[in-house]
Amino acid sequence: MSDATLHSITQDPDDFAVQIADSIESFIVAVTEVAKGDEPDSAIPFLLLEVSQLLLAGGRLGAHEDIVPDERYEPDTGPEPDVDDLRERFAVMLDPIDVFSEVFDPYEPRKAPVPSRISDSLADIVTDLRHGLAHYRAGRTSEALWWWQFSYFSNWGPTASATLRALQSLVAHVRLDQPLAELDGLDTDEDLAEDDLAEEAGRVMVQEIAGPLGLRPVKR
Repeated sequence: MSDATLHSITQDPDDFAVQIADSIESFIVAVTEVAKGDEPDSAIPFLLLEVSQLLLAGGRLGAHEDIVPDERYEPDTGPEPDVDDLRERFAVMLDPIDVFSEVFDPYEPRKAPVPSRISDSLADIVTDLRHGLAHYRAGRTSEALWWWQFSYFSNWGPTASATLRALQSLVAHVRLDQPLAELDGLDTDEDLAEDDLAEEAGRVMVQEIAGPLGLRPVKR
């Protein structure tokens, strides 16, 4: 892609920057709507779809050559929008299954899993994406693309990947009619080893979460 194409905002739907920005804005809008709780019966399947589609945009950013912004120093985008309301809404909505275990780096040997929350992850992803979107809307296309690419590698990409794995696992547990392990009472601020995570695990029957979260087991 030429610099002229990369560094300009156009309405051409085939333009790389336009496609990435559209995907990111669509994700933010969709996740914000889900957090309102108007359709809780479809929350988990919808989040699974939205995070999957976002990671497609992330993969395109990751496969792209390194993007260099026009300016040496990042321009100020102003105060970051508050995501606490989004985080809290998801925490309430996903309460039975909000906590999951995550391994940050699969290539780091013997790394113990750590507890994470879907609600925290979604809020963190939205924060990263909004920051780049502020640059994009201000006409700083190369800065926006640089930020989205950099933060894809450093934060929102790994976070979205872990969140997708948690959502996919949740759907699989329910659709295959398998009991779901719950990290009941697990504090995400604690640094727990794998044995501690196993000890914390309880049992939650799938039917307790399938209906409220829009999931149904597979018919056999």
